Amino acid sequence: MAENTEGQFLEPRGEQVSEAQIAVHWREEGYVPPPAVFIGQANASDPAIFERFAEEAFPECFREYADLLTWDSYWHTTLDTSNAPFWRWFVGGRLNACYNCVDRHLATDRNKAALIWVPEPESADPVAITYQELYRRVNEFAALLRDFCGLQAGDRVTLHMPMVPELPVTMLACARLGVIHSQVFGGFSGGACGHRIADSGSRVLITMDGYYRGGELTDHKVKADEAIEAALRNGQEVDKVLVWRRHPGQYASRVPMAAGRDFFVDELLARYRDQVVPPVSMPAEAPLFIMYSSGTTGRPKGCQHSTGGYLAYVAGTSRYYQDIHRDDTYWCMADIGWITGHSYIVYGPLALGTTSVIYEGVPNYPDAGRPWRIAQRLGVTIFHTSPTAIRMLRKLGPEEPNKYDCHFKHMTTVGEPIEPEVWRWYHSVVGKGEAVIVDTWWQTENGGFLGATLPALQAMKPGSCGPGVLGIYPEILDEDGNEIKAGSGRAGNICIRNPWPGIFQTIWGDPERYLETYYRKYCKNPESKDWRDWPYFANDGAVQAADGYYRILGRVDDVINVAGHRLGTKEIESAALTVEEVAEAAAVPVIDELRGRVVEMYISLKPGVAPGKEIEGKVVTAIETEIGKIARPRTVWIVADMPKTRSGKIMRRVIASVSNFTDVGDVSTLANPEIVDDIRHHVQAQKAARGEVPRQLTPEEEAEIKAFGQAE
Repeated sequence: MAENTEGQFLEPRGEQVSEAQIAVHWREEGYVPPPAVFIGQANASDPAIFERFAEEAFPECFREYADLLTWDSYWHTTLDTSNAPFWRWFVGGRLNACYNCVDRHLATDRNKAALIWVPEPESADPVAITYQELYRRVNEFAALLRDFCGLQAGDRVTLHMPMVPELPVTMLACARLGVIHSQVFGGFSGGACGHRIADSGSRVLITMDGYYRGGELTDHKVKADEAIEAALRNGQEVDKVLVWRRHPGQYASRVPMAAGRDFFVDELLARYRDQVVPPVSMPAEAPLFIMYSSGTTGRPKGCQHSTGGYLAYVAGTSRYYQDIHRDDTYWCMADIGWITGHSYIVYGPLALGTTSVIYEGVPNYPDAGRPWRIAQRLGVTIFHTSPTAIRMLRKLGPEEPNKYDCHFKHMTTVGEPIEPEVWRWYHSVVGKGEAVIVDTWWQTENGGFLGATLPALQAMKPGSCGPGVLGIYPEILDEDGNEIKAGSGRAGNICIRNPWPGIFQTIWGDPERYLETYYRKYCKNPESKDWRDWPYFANDGAVQAADGYYRILGRVDDVINVAGHRLGTKEIESAALTVEEVAEAAAVPVIDELRGRVVEMYISLKPGVAPGKEIEGKVVTAIETEIGKIARPRTVWIVADMPKTRSGKIMRRVIASVSNFTDVGDVSTLANPEIVDDIRHHVQAQKAARGEVPRQLTPEEEAEIKAFGQAE
């Protein structure tokens, strides 16, 4: 690829590569067909479903999803666009989300397990909670929220809870009353929780005293006190703190309970034994919950999701894309603190009346065989996890799945693109070649899947999420709004041309930010009430193959601009992972006076592999072979481990800061903060030895490095 005098790279035809377009060199993989035994039992095996969800049938096609629910009253308008792009779905309809997830299953399945909770200590037995028991627990807690806390429809409540059955009980009790719940990921700090309390205007915080993580009973209640202080600094007072106890009757925290403010739930519940609370019939467009996106700076971004549209969308996608049947045992290994857990642990599976597994702890405790022992013991048929978890399990126990008699019909990936090499291990070793894989693309804002293969009808392709899902019409646009054609080899910004029922309604308390972030960029007419004039900008880069399948390249700001050539970090990392010895890889930018930015690669190795120059050379060769010399890393750093969040996400901003000699910021909430100093000493000592001196960054450059890899 040649370079012109202005530093812009030229394609072989002499056309300029727009600054907005990410250079794509990822090789397209071959197709993998679904197993015949899966097709025979699939919920969606008739190709006519594509006609039912064709654009000509929009928006009425989504009646098929809504009809999976029980409605108190039917809607009169499927999609109301009168205040575009603040879409309203199933207007006039009324329903209750809790009723749909619990009550309506009692007639036929009251004694079937709704939830199976697996505590982290392996000595503790799994706990099965039937639909009848879930009904009892939800009603009692709803009575407590209504009568003790004085909560009613439209009030907001913040939850800061770990992966315990009390969390879905709390969510469903809120939904029963029409109270808007805002669950904050349990691994977040008290300060982060406090900011979300203030933003949502919550006056009640529901938390837990402690939970098990990595073999230790952690003190979680201490974060509640920090959260209340942070909320107060932001102008929001909390009246009551409800504390679930991990072991009823025993207190796991070192901080005292505040008299008149803090209350043990297990003690309060004695007042509400066997009470039944009628489910409040809510308008379809009433908010069900607020989910705050992570990794942002400044004010938290609260995504407000509706009741009817959201529940219909997660029920429909759970049925057709997760292929959930009532007799399945379904395990999504995500955390309920993220949107995946809301949609595909709680609301979607329970709306369909299946059995949903919840695991308290980390997947590699006490060893990398734990997930497969759980799956074997419980007879899990559908397994759902993230590429991050898959890479970790592949690194720590590449042969572990072969030791256990677990057999999945269906496996999902979620959260980020999965590298083809990792996909192949997931398929052949975890799935034993028997399972279909559904690689999904979507976001907190979306409610449910946007891109995926319909498992019985569309072949899998490693590294690609597939086409748009039923009723979703994606397109890839350049910075000027011009469409980038499928098969062109060019990337751009992936957008969705139409609204869908699962899309969030707005950013809580900040409609202007909602418009600015997602709609103004490609709006064709700000005065229009036609949905065709309001494409949704997902803020992700993507490329579409000639077959219509999409490859997601990550957030548009997770790119490294090398001499005007924008390289997606995910494709560089994927190339590094083709090296057999490499377990994990992270590409970061380094400020360079000559080329603007250069790539530095961080890799960790599989157990038993010794570091050496030979492996560094293999990584460089793989990147040059898979992508080209433009992506050649200046340095390959072999590290013992990557700095990670407690959910397993590699914190690229931390290692980018190390490479650029800038402050790494607060790392206290990382799962392994001690690794940061080890990496800093190793990397910066070697840089100093070769005469590389820290360069004074501009405020803009420093902000760029600190923001790198932070967008969700």
